[in-house]
Amino acid sequence: MNITNAPLSGETRHEHDLIGDMEVPVEYYFGVQTMRAVENFKISRVTLDMFPEFIKGLAETKEGAAMANRDLGILDPAIAEAIIKACEEVKAGKFDEHFVVDMVQGGAGTSTNMNANEVIANRALELMGHKKGEYKYCHPNNNVNLSQSTNDAYPTAIHLAMVRSIAKLVASLKELVAAFEAKGKEFAHVIKMGRTQLQDAVPMTVGQEFDSYAATLKDEIAVLEENVKYFYEINMGATAIGTGICAEPNYAELCTKHLAEITGLPLFKAHNMIAVTNDTSAFVMNSSTQKRLAVKLSKICNDLRLMASGPRTGLHEINLPARQPGSSIMPGKVNPVIPEVVNQVCFRVIGNDLTITAAAEAAQLELNVMEPVIVHCMFESIEMMINAMNTLREKCIVGITANEDVCRNMVYHSIGLVTALNPYLGYETSTMLAKEALVSGKGIYDLVLEHKLMSKEELDDILKPENMVRPRVFKK
Repeated sequence: MNITNAPLSGETRHEHDLIGDMEVPVEYYFGVQTMRAVENFKISRVTLDMFPEFIKGLAETKEGAAMANRDLGILDPAIAEAIIKACEEVKAGKFDEHFVVDMVQGGAGTSTNMNANEVIANRALELMGHKKGEYKYCHPNNNVNLSQSTNDAYPTAIHLAMVRSIAKLVASLKELVAAFEAKGKEFAHVIKMGRTQLQDAVPMTVGQEFDSYAATLKDEIAVLEENVKYFYEINMGATAIGTGICAEPNYAELCTKHLAEITGLPLFKAHNMIAVTNDTSAFVMNSSTQKRLAVKLSKICNDLRLMASGPRTGLHEINLPARQPGSSIMPGKVNPVIPEVVNQVCFRVIGNDLTITAAAEAAQLELNVMEPVIVHCMFESIEMMINAMNTLREKCIVGITANEDVCRNMVYHSIGLVTALNPYLGYETSTMLAKEALVSGKGIYDLVLEHKLMSKEELDDILKPENMVRPRVFKK
């Protein structure tokens, strides 16, 4: 079976590792260790090539390491130059299809690290005029992985990818906030009934409701941007457990410096390499911020579905854009499919956060071997949330319309309207009106006039939409 989309000639090259020998198709840029990982880990069926930012982070990590090793005089400049050029090509996405290992894997990310090492080594060999697999000229471990361990290269690559991925998440969130703010302005004049415990409360405007959605989501922008800073701390040079074994004394500082220049990010070397090599709390923190966003977004989608319920037997305060027929048996039914799918994405993000928390807690001694599932969940949550927010904005929010007459009629026929009269009539009188309205079925407006508690002019002034939806000085 062909693992990539590259057409195979049937010609192979011979490779070996600790386990034994294997024939690898000559078209593949990865090698024997990647092949074993593909055989071993058919778990999520989600592979590295689905996350280009992660591949880019891996290439940047290897590029920074090659530069540091070259500067220290332990990597031949010609080999270093070939590795750097290969990394540039990988960063550009030229070899994405050759990153084929499953995101969920045993070995604490070793398969992912070796997938990158092999692809970069084989491309570097080509750039130097050699054939893939001629590792005596550029070796995946001896050269590409020089001064590194999976335990520092893998998490560093993830940190770089997370910073950019969260930036994309924030960009999508800002666009969604702007869409809600636009609807807030559009519906600023539409009076409706606010509700608490799903019961009539006091009047507000549809615009105020949408403004509140914009405000609660806008708060999450600052939270996401603040917590992403935890990913600026990296442990390159920690090697296996944080002691720096097999790395030159100045390697960590040099590699971090080069990575900061390559990425344009304010990266810094971890203060305690042993601590950060087994600590995955940065993922926990950032996952929790995504969960918080998901909780808010799901609540908003619940509201949208409620306000659009009906059209004849529900609230029907707003209309959601019709996107598809809603039933295979009920003609004319249209479902709120966009808020529904966003709800489901939010549930997945909340579940992923629990997985990330459990995996972070499972760290033992000097390493957390559960990082692959943490990474898988993090990338999945971010990707799904970006897609969900874009879909919600494009296919739902921008097309929402308000049923102004329906909203206004519900306000004037609501017993909750009496709350607006409470400062003028007093609590006892207002309670009497509410009770009578419940028994008689009459509206508060009509009962006030019937009992001659106010003139029509006074009542109309108090019940003007603009007078009911904000604080107001009133005469006792």
